[in-house]
Amino acid sequence: MKYAILSDIHGNLEAFQSVLNEIEKESPDKIFFLGDIVGYGANPNQSIELLKTITDMVVVGNHDHAAVGLTDISYFNIYAKEAILWTQTHLTSDNVEYLKGLPFSRKIEDITLFHSSPKEPEKWYYIFGIDNIEDNFNYFDTRICLIGHTHVPLIIIENKKKELFVSIENPIKIKNNLRYMINIGSVGQPRDGDNRSAYAIYDTEKNLFQIHRVFYDIHKAQAKIISEGIPEYLAYRLAYGK
Repeated sequence: MKYAILSDIHGNLEAFQSVLNEIEKESPDKIFFLGDIVGYGANPNQSIELLKTITDMVVVGNHDHAAVGLTDISYFNIYAKEAILWTQTHLTSDNVEYLKGLPFSRKIEDITLFHSSPKEPEKWYYIFGIDNIEDNFNYFDTRICLIGHTHVPLIIIENKKKELFVSIENPIKIKNNLRYMINIGSVGQPRDGDNRSAYAIYDTEKNLFQIHRVFYDIHKAQAKIISEGIPEYLAYRLAYGK
């Protein structure tokens, strides 16, 4: 099987379409999405409608929940909060119901999907490295756990001794005697200093997992954000990938 995995589109239709163009060349058997379809970007409805047509499995993100009133936005920074308030006024009723119905996690074969952390996913914890996350490996029972949320690609490996280490291999060979927590980065708002969209391909026959990067029309996405009155900062940061 070949799986394509996306996360954190955040209403950035230009990035989403560019990623899908690349994914089509891979001819994946299934496409998974790890949450945050909306928030920050100017095309929430279009992004949801497109996602519905191409994905096989979707989990909910914190911005998705916030956009339909299921997550408190008081802890959001001012830019994220303004973007969510804008999104709330623009979502169609059908798309509101769609976001409300998304689960926190899904499982298929030896893969578990979350948006944030496996432990208490509804609290939207951030995983940036191996510090203080040891027990998260106790909250999924598959070989691989796929996450998003931070917008920064990260591969954490647990060996049989329960020791954790970070891998910088890409692609990485998936081994039977190890367990993996992999953050695939963001389609619509990368934050690792690389402004290209990120997505992943997992080929189970070759046991290869690879994070790919794709250029997209950043200027068009920026212009839409500014014209809609969404905070300009959210447009400018796209150019820097931060």
